[in-house]
Amino acid sequence: MMEIQDCIIVGGGPAGLNAAVVLGRCRRKVLLFDTATYRNRYSHGMHNYLTRDDILPPDFIDISRKEIKKYGVKTIHRKVVNARKNSDGNFVAKDEKGELHYAKKMLIATGLWDNLPTIPGFRELYGKAVFHCPYCDAWEVRDKALGVYARNKNGFELALALKGWSDNVTYYADGKNKLKPSEVETLCLNNIPIVSYPVERLKADGEKLKAIVFENGESRKCDALFFVNGFEQQCNLAETFGCNMTKKGVVLTNRYQQTNIEGLYVAGDAAKDMHFVVVAAAEGAKAGVLINKELQKELTLFPEKEKQLA
Repeated sequence: MMEIQDCIIVGGGPAGLNAAVVLGRCRRKVLLFDTATYRNRYSHGMHNYLTRDDILPPDFIDISRKEIKKYGVKTIHRKVVNARKNSDGNFVAKDEKGELHYAKKMLIATGLWDNLPTIPGFRELYGKAVFHCPYCDAWEVRDKALGVYARNKNGFELALALKGWSDNVTYYADGKNKLKPSEVETLCLNNIPIVSYPVERLKADGEKLKAIVFENGESRKCDALFFVNGFEQQCNLAETFGCNMTKKGVVLTNRYQQTNIEGLYVAGDAAKDMHFVVVAAAEGAKAGVLINKELQKELTLFPEKEKQLA
């Protein structure tokens, strides 16, 4: 007889791991899929998380994995290629080796990818001198020459926000200015120059950014660059289930991380809240609690069904 888990968690980042801790402590049968493709894996330190300031993301993951192991959570380091609900209302997940796994509930916590500009130097400096979140990384480059790269998106709010960390902020439009006239005026009033020259590359010295080099041969000193270029889901499981999505491409959930699909939850960066590690972990905890409550309710209402599955 096939084994049916209480919950399958797809994604082994902070949201998935914290949900696994909650459910494991509730003595639930949990199967977690982890491909280790975390959004912050290039970061030199995690921030805004009390007691974990500056910890390297791999170290945080190692600590978390040890904690879930003691609660009997099973981990499979494979990708879930597709998932569906069967006629019994259970979830069926197929991994990349073709094996099928069954569960009463499913939590998707696969996170997002940042869309990195294809300009030479961006990928090499990402997480070192190129960042997407000022709350995560601006403190480490405070009072330095900061830049905002915003060719495909509007970087107005980011540019103004960075003034809290440095008086030296420059807006790089890379030949395609998305700013409104009123926003241009506001940036000028706040002494934020707007450079519209097309960017050729980022000039670096090892892991340090030195300058933005333009196609016309000119360059401008820059110590750290923050970019606005959008993001996308790491996997399309939520979309294939028919989950409601926002215009920004993240999944709509209620405050307990429930989607519009019964029994399906989404937590972490893939959902609509702030993209902080501490928030992702909190969302995983909320999802874990509600999943356990739903399982308790079903056991109370349908005890005979539970005996048949045992």
